[in-house]
Amino acid sequence: MKEPDKEPGELKRTLGLLDATSIVAGSMIGSGIFVVSTFMARDIGAPGYLLLLWVITGLLTISAALSYGELAGMMPNAGGQYIYIRRAYNPLLAFMYGWTVFTVIQTGVIAAVAVVFANYTAVFFPELNAILLKLGSFEVSFKQMLSIAAILGLSYVNNKGIKSGKMIQLVFTSAKLFALFALIVLGFAIGLKTNTLSENFHHMWDATTTWKDAKTGAWNTKTLGGMALLGMMGFTIINSLFSSDAWNNVTFIASEIKDPKKNIPRSLFLGTSIVTLVYILANIAYLALLPLHGDPAANTIAGQGIQYAANDRVGAAAASVIFGNTGSYLMAALIMISTFGCMNGVILAGARLFYAMSKDGLFFKRASTLNKKEVPSFALWIQSGWACVLCLSGTYSDLLTYATFASLLFYILTIAGIFILRKKEPETERPYKAFGYPFVPALYLIVATAICADLLIYDTRNCGLGLVIVLIGMPVYYFAKPGVLKESEISG
Repeated sequence: MKEPDKEPGELKRTLGLLDATSIVAGSMIGSGIFVVSTFMARDIGAPGYLLLLWVITGLLTISAALSYGELAGMMPNAGGQYIYIRRAYNPLLAFMYGWTVFTVIQTGVIAAVAVVFANYTAVFFPELNAILLKLGSFEVSFKQMLSIAAILGLSYVNNKGIKSGKMIQLVFTSAKLFALFALIVLGFAIGLKTNTLSENFHHMWDATTTWKDAKTGAWNTKTLGGMALLGMMGFTIINSLFSSDAWNNVTFIASEIKDPKKNIPRSLFLGTSIVTLVYILANIAYLALLPLHGDPAANTIAGQGIQYAANDRVGAAAASVIFGNTGSYLMAALIMISTFGCMNGVILAGARLFYAMSKDGLFFKRASTLNKKEVPSFALWIQSGWACVLCLSGTYSDLLTYATFASLLFYILTIAGIFILRKKEPETERPYKAFGYPFVPALYLIVATAICADLLIYDTRNCGLGLVIVLIGMPVYYFAKPGVLKESEISG
């Protein structure tokens, strides 16, 4: 029997495979690919291991996406991962996930990406760097106001209907993919005329770690090997994992995707595969244009290398090699496009998760209602409101560090749910079954768990705070059981 396009009072299925794939890819590509390779180059100090970590990140992301496909086919409803966790485990764990998404994951990403967008806009309009308001140590800049304006503007557009949001997503995702491929092609064309790539690969497995002494300001380098090397790989992979995150956002909008049992698994595979390929090629292009090792005191782009690229902007350094002095402006424009599209995808998708939570009585009651354009308007605005607060707080970057670890924990929990549901509901229809089950999902669980354990050892403070944010959701759940949270609580 054909599934109706629309149920009374419910979201309407208007998004096709191309739209869904653009949301996956567009939500993943933000600013990370233009920056984090610098951090990783300092942490691991070897081109071979740098590329290996990006390959591992890609394989982990694709394997997780393929596993999520089974759950998406079983439960093609708004809320995605929240729904999967609720069905495999219980409402408490599902709420703790939704709580973390609202407090730091979704809204934190929106805030951070909006601030990056404003920072790069200031390259063209330096006046934005001025301080608008100063009260003691608390400052508000024009850049922060621009980031807030971008969040509110995109929330307004998405409030006008899913068609408006999907059009922005498709245009900006296409634009940044085209620009990234152009950067890669030109990087190869110019870089391969030099011997930079071959020199980088000459000692491609000689790993070192470099850090700045907090007291003296001097840079120190140490050779890595054995368990120290494995530990550092597990520590620095959080950078590439963060850059490859948000692919699961498409599951939040399952109720608005046509033929979701087929199109969600397909979009997850296509989107994550495209982005993985782009990220790996972009890093090879960086290595073709710039030496990995550099000198922090150097006054040339080549002398600084990838490790010490100015302001950690390896993408801008690569563009400067290709285009000269105009490269930094071209890269600023590309990052503006990239972050704007990423912000739109995350804003569009996140509201649907809070809509699903509200349907269960675990979020503000009005978030379960749709406006005349069949959009969860209240959910959109409360999401944007908290994201704006994070823009002003100045703590959003810390929150993202905590949230990346917490997000990885919930990925592990969700994929483990596949095994649980196979046992609990063997007769349930599964239009798509997890690729390579049980080996591929099990391998993901083993590797992801090992990374989490490594992060707890090497970055105990941030990971511990991530766990605290998740666990705070437990008492909040018992306070906010069905019917407790109502819109009156935020209106005074």
